[in-house]
Amino acid sequence: MGKKRIIKQTTEEIIQEKEEFESALERAAAKVSGKKAAKGQAHIKATYNNIIITMTDESGNVLAWASSGGLGFKGAKKATPYASSRVADAVSEKVRRSGLNELEVYVKGIGAGRDAAVRALANQGFHITVIRDVTPIPHNGCRPPKVRRV
Repeated sequence: MGKKRIIKQTTEEIIQEKEEFESALERAAAKVSGKKAAKGQAHIKATYNNIIITMTDESGNVLAWASSGGLGFKGAKKATPYASSRVADAVSEKVRRSGLNELEVYVKGIGAGRDAAVRALANQGFHITVIRDVTPIPHNGCRPPKVRRV
């Protein structure tokens, strides 16, 4: 196996590493808050198992997103209306700095949190111009399996 070498850092190296880390954090924060948009879109995907809300600008570039699983909800609680309202609060908090105030809302899926997410976005102070349901609907769908013969 051999002996392990322990590398000790000097105080100057520690200070320099800390400054590099803080500057990287500032650059990341500037990158997120640097995106300015007055109008945007909220894409709500409500499934039986999860809620995902994505906020974009008019051209579709993502400003922020959140999901109920990412906020710590587990199991059957992820798809509840309460979880979807918490997700909407989290996303709106992330987007606050970008100056977004007018939204077009696109709802996809058949989960329980659809309405609660739209209400939560409206309660956060966003001016909602359009609410559109973009749930995919099959036009005749797949071919059914052949009849079972016993």
